[in-house]
Amino acid sequence: MSFVIGIAGPSAGGKTTVSSEIVKKVKEHGNNITIIGHDNYYRDQSHMSMEERVKTNYDHPHAFETDLLIEHLETLRNGGTVTMPTYDYTNHTRSEKTETIKNNDVIIVEGILTLENKDLRRLFDLRIYVDTDADECLIRRITRDTQERGRDLDSVLTQYRDTVKPMLIQFIEPSKRHANIIVPANKDIRKAIDLISNHLNNII
Repeated sequence: MSFVIGIAGPSAGGKTTVSSEIVKKVKEHGNNITIIGHDNYYRDQSHMSMEERVKTNYDHPHAFETDLLIEHLETLRNGGTVTMPTYDYTNHTRSEKTETIKNNDVIIVEGILTLENKDLRRLFDLRIYVDTDADECLIRRITRDTQERGRDLDSVLTQYRDTVKPMLIQFIEPSKRHANIIVPANKDIRKAIDLISNHLNNII
């Protein structure tokens, strides 16, 4: 059975970086590991106009088809294979592409709300929250969304003010209390990654 880790934290807070570093260190010891992004389970919006898609609150739990993610994780934990959807950030809906995910020694599920849903939390053997300063997250988000996702600065700032920050306060930060480990996004982050990776390599 797979060892499943949930990694949560604010948008652009460093979750993907932490996940990638753990993957690198686990693979160095010959263990197999997979990352699943909760973002891939954003609901399909192909039936909506672009104007309607842009207005979606992507930081609210209802924006995700978390029930499908739970179903997929249960299948993977039992040794099965799933077909994971992928998300197109430019068009604000699911891509036509899918990805085949197989059972592995370790599975990481990362996303802003992975610790918010109790049914999803119960599938995690380890729960991690990456704690990052809100101002730093905003700077990173502006860089990422304008350079990688085809967004303009005004739209990024408007979204941050209207939905990202309020949802951070309402849903994301409170989910920190469900974490087994809180990773500070500062100079000590490498120590935390090393401790988590060593623990995984010892138990697999």
